[in-house]
Amino acid sequence: MFGKGNKLRRASQIPGVHGARGAKRPTGYGTQLREKQKTKRIYGIMEKQFRKYFEKAAKQRGSTGEKLMQLLEIRLDNTVYRLGLVPTRAMARQIVGHGHIQVNGKKVTIPSYQVDLEDLITLDDKALNMPVIKERLEIKDAPIPSWLVKTGAAGKVLSLPVRSEIDTPVSEQLIVEFYSR
Repeated sequence: MFGKGNKLRRASQIPGVHGARGAKRPTGYGTQLREKQKTKRIYGIMEKQFRKYFEKAAKQRGSTGEKLMQLLEIRLDNTVYRLGLVPTRAMARQIVGHGHIQVNGKKVTIPSYQVDLEDLITLDDKALNMPVIKERLEIKDAPIPSWLVKTGAAGKVLSLPVRSEIDTPVSEQLIVEFYSR
């Protein structure tokens, strides 16, 4: 902040009448909730859809947390982001929604579309002329997860991602505990 004196400096205590008492340590429920909210924001998903992903993951065999992360990773918008075609997940969602992505030669406009093994994801001609995408395609050493392969403006799903291949800083165990209460 600009200015002189203590008036314009940021106080070290939290705002509000009761701020002087200090912040309390978060409860177990609070940390679980924070982790769930963080994951929802990272992937750009609303509560109802996130809960459906959790329920679908719970029905599958294996670790519920790992299956949940797998379902979130194989969304089309996330796969486009992981391929390095766009700089953010929000932009990937918009590119998919505007119909600039083709899966196996067919236009797909649903960001939550679940990609399958051996699916070929390509950009249409209009998207190839976008400056942001042109810039991203020029980057040769962009890190791409091992479950995907990229050739030019196209990518292919080689396998389903394993938790060790997902670099999202999320503790999925806390999310499982949150929904299991």
